[in-house]
Amino acid sequence: EVQLVESGGGLVQAGGSLRLSCTASGFTFDDKFIGWFRQAPGKEREGVSCISTGDGTTYYSDSVKGRFTISSDNAQNTTVYLQMNSLKPEDTAVYYCNANRLYAYNYWGQGTQVTVSS
Repeated sequence: EVQLVESGGGLVQAGGSLRLSCTASGFTFDDKFIGWFRQAPGKEREGVSCISTGDGTTYYSDSVKGRFTISSDNAQNTTVYLQMNSLKPEDTAVYYCNANRLYAYNYWGQGTQVTVSS
């Protein structure tokens, strides 16, 4: 059974940092597209960042560009990280990781809460 487990969320003051982890079991992240999404109360889920672990190509939404960094653990290929710096109250959301390949699979984690106080 494939499981993605997010961790590292919490409560932080504006300007602070958190590092989220997404760890897979029953699945590896080598040569995969892994994304981080977030959903704030009353809002739709939105894409934040993704990485192509095969070649290291990354993508960031405009709202987090320059503040967040996505990376993968290429040694074991089971963890993807999201380093979040200069956090803002509007970053408050539940953060989810996702592994997706069209028509093949679409795995989601259970989410981790990030709360940024002003």
